[in-house]
Amino acid sequence: MCGIVGYVGHSAGRVNTGHNALDVVLEGLRRLEYRGYDSAGIAVVADGTISSRKKSGKLSNLVAELEASPLPESLTGIGHTRWATHGGPTDQNAHPHLSDGDRLAVIHNGIIENFAELKQELLRKGVTFRSETDTEVAAALLGDIYRNQLKGDASNGGLTKAMQLACQRLEGAFTLLAVHADQPDVVVAARRNSPLVVGLGDGENFLGSDVSGFIDYTRRAVELGQDQIVTITADTVEITDFYGTPAEGKEYHVNWDPASAEKGGFPSFMEKEIHDQPDAVLQTLLGRSDVNGKLTLDELRVDPELLKSVDKIIVLACGTSAYAGQVAKYAIEHWCRIPTEVELSHEFRYRDPIVDQNTLIVSISQSGETMDTLMAVRYAKEQGAKTVSICNTNGSTIPRESDAVLYTHAGPEIAVASTKAFLAQITAAYLLGLYLAQLRGNKFQGEIKDVLADLNKIPAKIQQILDNEAQIKELGQAMADAKSVLFLGRHVGFPVAMEGALKLKELAYIHAEGFAAGELKHGPIALIEEGQPVFVVVPSPRGRDSLHAKVVSNIQEVRARGAKTIVIAEEGDEAVKAYAEHVFYIPETPTLLAPLLSTVPLQIFALALASAKGYDVDQPRNLAKSVTVE
Repeated sequence: MCGIVGYVGHSAGRVNTGHNALDVVLEGLRRLEYRGYDSAGIAVVADGTISSRKKSGKLSNLVAELEASPLPESLTGIGHTRWATHGGPTDQNAHPHLSDGDRLAVIHNGIIENFAELKQELLRKGVTFRSETDTEVAAALLGDIYRNQLKGDASNGGLTKAMQLACQRLEGAFTLLAVHADQPDVVVAARRNSPLVVGLGDGENFLGSDVSGFIDYTRRAVELGQDQIVTITADTVEITDFYGTPAEGKEYHVNWDPASAEKGGFPSFMEKEIHDQPDAVLQTLLGRSDVNGKLTLDELRVDPELLKSVDKIIVLACGTSAYAGQVAKYAIEHWCRIPTEVELSHEFRYRDPIVDQNTLIVSISQSGETMDTLMAVRYAKEQGAKTVSICNTNGSTIPRESDAVLYTHAGPEIAVASTKAFLAQITAAYLLGLYLAQLRGNKFQGEIKDVLADLNKIPAKIQQILDNEAQIKELGQAMADAKSVLFLGRHVGFPVAMEGALKLKELAYIHAEGFAAGELKHGPIALIEEGQPVFVVVPSPRGRDSLHAKVVSNIQEVRARGAKTIVIAEEGDEAVKAYAEHVFYIPETPTLLAPLLSTVPLQIFALALASAKGYDVDQPRNLAKSVTVE
């Protein structure tokens, strides 16, 4: 999830009351660095040429490079802060990427799914590439169309027409921004399944991944639709679809100040990240399967024959990531029929575990630097096991030391308590399980395609929950004085219950516990007293082996002893209403995928309760984002 900024000030020949493009773009990148900090770069158009600087690492590295090697003053520029996907976080892979004899510069957010096919086509035409990225393929395609198909003639539509033709060839999710030395007063951008917004100024116009990219200069913004192209000059904004048909954007006023803009207008990073979750799941799914539903996990560079020989899987993780692993266990065992264990990393290597060359170790870590998990992975490798990492941070230590990696694409997660990374980890684990089932022949290709189709519906269903979050927030605020909250769940609802409890512990500093609902009568029911809040994650009433009736019985048991019952249930489940003081409904979805939905109301509740208590939900006391010591 990269950060993108574009700017055009007053055109040549007019009185220069615009800003230096470098200053505008750098300030925008500072505000967007939360979206990616693997590298950063800027290109400006000046004196009939493109001038560009880019550096791996954080934005400060680019600033130092610009101080050592300044760019010329300009009124047109684009900038990028990268969250690496295709290609590691290196200077060469940083954006912008140049083509057409270095007269065209392109920056990009997203994934070009058909980049390999396009790259082969361009190689046959004699194009050379300087990076490992799919972005450079898009830049080369755009340059080839501009120079060879349109003959570099602005009367043929120029850069805008070239962008339209290029986007007709591209597959995937992307935002593209481009500038060309032939048209020094123009920035052209395209959007498909990736955020882009226009900022309207007085004699200047802006582009950004979100409004924080230009909030210092204007509060007027235009929302772009799907599959649209926008061409900005200092005085004009023209929008078309990918085929050149004129379109209208939706203008709106930004009602927050620059200080809060980096949070996208939300009062906290955590709330923003909860609302990022539809995109986090979508980005993690993108590019992982073909049109026939066949999984193509290119990052998993492990011999398929070795994966076929696996007779045991051990998932290693800590905290929230361990609960993602517990959800994964249910899915992997069901789809692959491989015994799967979930181990806390810090306990694993100290108990003399049974690990050999037929064991697959799956480590889960948002940061890729969790020391307990890193040491457990090293131990497993010493025992001859094959290791796969599920991670959100490109190039971090655990992925580097693992045999293979499956990156989530949740984007940077700033809040200490994990939300969007958790859902992305579950999504990635589902993909791994389906991939193993595909390799081993445990499921027909049509069955895998059906599961993937259900997964691709999840982002819209998460958004549906977020659109109706008000009642969950109200309950959280009303329960700010609660001293203890219990959570119950069965099957995949059990790790969801534990994650719900953990969020409340992390954010609100109150007693919270998650239990397997079937364990209730074996001890935990002794905790129930008059007014005790109990969340119950109810499984779907559909399906031959549904546990629905048993969990409804658990609700009745705690309610009969005075509990205040709060139920998470599937839409249409009327049976729970009689036994619940509050019911929060989630959209219907297959049982194994339900955690991607049922977790979200619990996150919203914990955030609202902690906020009502006046706590800092982004930086809870005593906690760090990444635990880098054992």
